Amino acid sequence: MKLPLPKMQKLPYPKSVFFIVSNEFCERFSFYGMRTILSLYLVDILLYSESDATVIFHVFTMMVYFFPVFGAIISDSWLGKFRTILYVSCIYALGNIVLALAATPPLNFPMRPISLVGLLLIAIGTGGIKPCVSAFGGDQFTLPQQAAQLATFFSLFYFSINAGSLLSTFITPILREDVKCFGKDSCYSLAFGIPGVLMVISIIIFGVGRPLYKVKKPEGNMMVQVSKCIGNAISTKLKTKGVSKASWLDYAEEAYGSKLVTDVKRLMKVLVLFIPLPVFWALFDQQGSGWTFMARRMNGDIAGFTILPDQMQVINPLLILAFIPLFQYVIYPILNKCKILTTPLQRLVAGGCLAGISFIISAVICLFLESTFPILPHATNGQLRIYNALPCDITIAAKELAEGNIVIPPGNNYTNIDIEVLQRRTFAYTASGCGSTEGKFIVTEKRSTAYLFNQTEHPAYELEDNVDKNKNGNPKLRLLLGAPNPVEIKIVNSDGVEQMRIDSSNSSMFGLRPDNYTFKFGDKYTYAADLKLGGVYAMVGHQSDNEFKISLHTVTSPNSLSIFLLLPQYIVMTMGEIMFSITGLEFAYSQSPTSMKSVLQACWLLTTAFGNLIVVIIESAEPFHDQSKTFFLYAGLMFADMIVFSLMAMRYEYVKKEDVDDTQSANDNNNGRRDSEKLKGISNVAFTTTDEKGLNT
Repeated sequence: MKLPLPKMQKLPYPKSVFFIVSNEFCERFSFYGMRTILSLYLVDILLYSESDATVIFHVFTMMVYFFPVFGAIISDSWLGKFRTILYVSCIYALGNIVLALAATPPLNFPMRPISLVGLLLIAIGTGGIKPCVSAFGGDQFTLPQQAAQLATFFSLFYFSINAGSLLSTFITPILREDVKCFGKDSCYSLAFGIPGVLMVISIIIFGVGRPLYKVKKPEGNMMVQVSKCIGNAISTKLKTKGVSKASWLDYAEEAYGSKLVTDVKRLMKVLVLFIPLPVFWALFDQQGSGWTFMARRMNGDIAGFTILPDQMQVINPLLILAFIPLFQYVIYPILNKCKILTTPLQRLVAGGCLAGISFIISAVICLFLESTFPILPHATNGQLRIYNALPCDITIAAKELAEGNIVIPPGNNYTNIDIEVLQRRTFAYTASGCGSTEGKFIVTEKRSTAYLFNQTEHPAYELEDNVDKNKNGNPKLRLLLGAPNPVEIKIVNSDGVEQMRIDSSNSSMFGLRPDNYTFKFGDKYTYAADLKLGGVYAMVGHQSDNEFKISLHTVTSPNSLSIFLLLPQYIVMTMGEIMFSITGLEFAYSQSPTSMKSVLQACWLLTTAFGNLIVVIIESAEPFHDQSKTFFLYAGLMFADMIVFSLMAMRYEYVKKEDVDDTQSANDNNNGRRDSEKLKGISNVAFTTTDEKGLNT
């Protein structure tokens, strides 16, 4: 007769969890809000080139995924999870504050070095707490009594991650773009400051929950044990001569026991397959750099609303939430019925190939985009533009510049973008119309030069000319006016809000937000102009009989390709992420011993770090001038990498779950007390649950 199983005690849901989940929401809002606008900050405010900004962005991301290894070791070996989260979060918050202060112009800090220090502190902070927070949340539950409650915790934890990242990815670009502060058209200090405030709030929330937490003492870290075991095996093999063993790891059995050595052997078989994986993350993480710079050169206008380039990054987490159930309940069952991509390694290859396809799509779009770029002056070439701000036609005779006379009507211009120049070239001219004058046009190699006629019987005066698009994507404008007396011009946007005032004699280039503007010349005359994203404009005119006659010239065409053309590459990349990241984690967990899962997750995060290192190396080398060619390079690298990975996968023999369990049980029985004493590391819960990198980045 079977005795009834004892009824398990029902325990209340731990209240401490809500402090941990709230802390995670604030921390993820802080991190993703800062990261979303980081690449644009490096270009717009710190004035790095896009190539250098890409390098810095990926060095930062590399450190973010490198420091979790140290965070886990510190937590499990010395400080414990609670103190590690608390202390490292303070470093994190300090980094946010330093970055926000560096972006505040009135403080006159050396912006570049202070900003880089802030980024380093943030990388240490977010990386250091990454392996601890979810693990600390798991510690609040008593198992097996609260196994079901633990599952709901991780669902809630995952929701807080995505809620924080989605909100911050959408809101922070608006704070950057739509708020003006300190006389600037943007407000990066506020955009960085809000995430900093959220990080401080997260620390306060986490600290307030202290009386409710279950705090476990550190018991040692498995990563340290594995490293020591491998080190011992290598050193013992080198010292031992004349003794042959089946595996080089067997040399560590005497010091660490057969159980740990056997587990490390299984781990190594899986980790060998990790070697090609960083290339995927090299492509994936460029959503925050190369793809964002690409979006900046496109037209985000839709139905009177403008999609900001950095807001495009919100597409990935949105699609992740939609695609996870789609793949789980629709696509994978269909593939299984068709007997296509049925094994984890096959799906990993497919995910990598999808990433490569997404970069082919982005390269093709980039080719079309590059065809819309302005023609800039280059070696042996100079450009010349002559503007007429007088009320009469100007006839210019310059034999070396043009065979016949150049006639420029009022409010118009002459443009020559193909003048052969070695260093410097001078063109003598005579001009007639409202009067006669003579002078020289000087054209310089690799430069664009402009001249303005706005005074009768007076030579044209030289202007500094810049035909390239604004780095921040906003339109650029200059006023080239001929007026006997200076007139104040008010510039009013479509909402009727005055944006700025400028004197009619000021011919400097300035930027405005894309909008329909009304230019008020004094109290009587107005002129409407629609300034679009990426356009460079010259407003040319003259005053006649107390009235202005104005013409708007497009020097450089505005962005014409829609930003929504980027959607296919985001969709394909997200599909690749589902098949690559989540499948990769599931495969690795199923194929490794239970005791090695913490080490496995640490190494999984390191593949992201090394992936970003690949980007740093390629971008530092600058193999191509055109971004499209660089994207094709990444795509080719991804496909070549997947070929190598396919060959490795074909040779891999899957370990069945019962085999793992049987071996684990046998190891436990055979090794007994001696191995349990040798093995002083524990498996960190954060490294045995799906980290946000596997779902949202």
